[in-house]
Amino acid sequence: MLYLSRNSDQNKIGGKTRSTLLSILLVPCLLLSSALIAQDFQAHPSTQDPSVLVTLDTLKQWETELSNWGRWGPDDQRGTLNLITAEKTKQAASLVRVGETVTLQHFVTEEKALDSQTFGPTEHWMSRLDPVTGEPSFALDEIQFSLHDGMLSHLDALCHYRTEIDGEYVIFNGYPQNLTATGCEDLGIDRMGTSYVTRGILVDMPLLRGVDWLDPSTPIYVSDLEAWEEFSGVKISSGDALFIRSGRWAMRDAQGPWRYGQGGAGLHASVLPWLHERDVAILIGDAVNDVQPSGVAGINRPIHQMTQVNLGLPIVDNGYLKEVAATAERLQRWEFMTSIQINPIKGGTASPFNAHASF
Repeated sequence: MLYLSRNSDQNKIGGKTRSTLLSILLVPCLLLSSALIAQDFQAHPSTQDPSVLVTLDTLKQWETELSNWGRWGPDDQRGTLNLITAEKTKQAASLVRVGETVTLQHFVTEEKALDSQTFGPTEHWMSRLDPVTGEPSFALDEIQFSLHDGMLSHLDALCHYRTEIDGEYVIFNGYPQNLTATGCEDLGIDRMGTSYVTRGILVDMPLLRGVDWLDPSTPIYVSDLEAWEEFSGVKISSGDALFIRSGRWAMRDAQGPWRYGQGGAGLHASVLPWLHERDVAILIGDAVNDVQPSGVAGINRPIHQMTQVNLGLPIVDNGYLKEVAATAERLQRWEFMTSIQINPIKGGTASPFNAHASF
């Protein structure tokens, strides 16, 4: 959870308690497809094709073959963010030609829905109240939300996922996963730098397939990524921020929220060697990055597991890619400058994804 200020004594607004107000605010006004609400999501049949099949044994082999442990030294805590060099930043800056900038962030809402507040409530209240009238006496407020909320675009810290070696929990670069009540002692979000500028590449899968969005549980394979490269004329290379659009936000706008964390389009685990080969610096999806269900028996989110623990590749969940997709299609340009700011929350497991794209 993230608390932006605390003032537990102030809990009334205009005579109503915050809990009463929130009950009003969180009454859902949802037009939901009953099929999506009740759907029992199954792995896409294509994930079992021998040409793309990934098993736990495959992942075990890749733990070594795709490892970036030690690549930037034994003390490194930034992983593939090291690939965003000065030269890469200068290349990115050269892509700003028309001066248009769009946001890449979706923020939390107070709406309780199937895809929000899974890890805790979102609350917002005025923090300076008159002790007699209960009315706000000054324009100051507070907000509480989960950094991993399903509506929040957020960058996972490299301490977020772990593996087990000789009975001990270990995270990227061999650090032990030392968790305390105040966060991660190593590989917390505050250890990953504060700001980056690099080239962003948008892979717009709905546009490539001529649809508004990918259906839930649709996997994205290497063949799809390379087909996009041919379509867009842009090759993904070392140090890039790779944005994968499945159309999650467009589908939500049209049909209402659904449990996209259980049934969402996304990358299939077979793309992991390709991500390693291309030296992607940061991976951004508009859902949870992993196709859900994963189609890999025994593990739900192999993309999360392998990118964070073995590749040291930071990932962003719930990236807001609607505006950048519309702008890129209008300009017929799918590469742009991406500016990223990280909130250095001490020991934090994530940061809001404060980022924008400039064309």
